[in-house]
Amino acid sequence: MENNKCCCECNNKYFDGLYKVLSKYEGKEADLIPILQDLQVEYGYLPVDILDKLCEKTGMYPTQVMGVATFYSQFRLQPTGENVIKLCFGTACHVNGAEKVAEALADELKIKIGETTQDNKFTLETVACLGCCSLAPVMMIGEETYGRLTPDSARKIIKAHYSK
Repeated sequence: MENNKCCCECNNKYFDGLYKVLSKYEGKEADLIPILQDLQVEYGYLPVDILDKLCEKTGMYPTQVMGVATFYSQFRLQPTGENVIKLCFGTACHVNGAEKVAEALADELKIKIGETTQDNKFTLETVACLGCCSLAPVMMIGEETYGRLTPDSARKIIKAHYSK
């Protein structure tokens, strides 16, 4: 894996989260998904230098670890904003205008889907389904759900969050 940050500059405490997570598991390939889930909770995303150290400590190959980390949409290789917006693109949301809502959100936030605003306030993501089809189109910001969205209502929600 390519290191974007030299580990020698990292304070030893930086790796404490990794060591804490690894202490719960045997470090086998079968443990990889729960290890990655716990690391993401610990760090907020999966830093490449942490994944490198994981490989070093467990003997797993970087291709194994990155294969899993990039296959599952739950894992992030980049830090997210303070608020993660999950916009549903399931069938009900799609047919009820999720694309127009996505365009409005991207325009309002001045980012593309998958990006984080410059002020790190928001990350905009799409998901396959949020499980509340009767509210379509729907999005979540953190744990809060917003349904029956229109492009205008989505913009108003973002503006209200910026004023908090």
